[in-house]
Amino acid sequence: MEDQPFHGILIAICAVIFPTLLYHRIQSQKTGEKLDRRQEGLLVFLTLRPIGGALLAGLFLYLADPRTMAWATLVLPAPLRWAGITLALAGTTLLIATLRSLGKNLTDTVVTRREHTLVMRGPYRWVRHPFYVSVTLFLVGVSLAAANWFFLLFGAVVLALIGIRTRTEEAKLEERFGEAYRAYKETTGAFVPRLRRPR
Repeated sequence: MEDQPFHGILIAICAVIFPTLLYHRIQSQKTGEKLDRRQEGLLVFLTLRPIGGALLAGLFLYLADPRTMAWATLVLPAPLRWAGITLALAGTTLLIATLRSLGKNLTDTVVTRREHTLVMRGPYRWVRHPFYVSVTLFLVGVSLAAANWFFLLFGAVVLALIGIRTRTEEAKLEERFGEAYRAYKETTGAFVPRLRRPR
């Protein structure tokens, strides 16, 4: 299977998603507030960023030249790889909407900022963690489109660690916002919208 169309589209997707993410990260850090990442828990604190960094390094190598990651190639049918492109596009779209909704509330850890607000607009109307949903769609999509088991494996580990961190994050949000967050949890799913909402 010719890799060129998938590689070219992934370059275009990443040319949108990474500058957008970087811009919002910079904007959110203008407060200069220091956040204690150790509150994520020792396992997540020690592993998430190194493994995520390795995943990103592999992705950037692939984007620069697919031959550098050819050792991890999977044999996948074209329809599955095009499905990966669709998932990556969906993840990118959701991520952009999520970042716009978060604004300066964006952090890269479980700790909230002093002026943090409880966001319930945009994608947060439906799920409590649309950022993680978008990352999941993006990572699975890229893994399939690139037909690469390294991305799939490391992506799965990253997502597992995010799942572990989510429990701590929700406890911190409940501690910060109290009854307002508990009520919000009653009407939304963590990662998938609730089919039935309480009255």
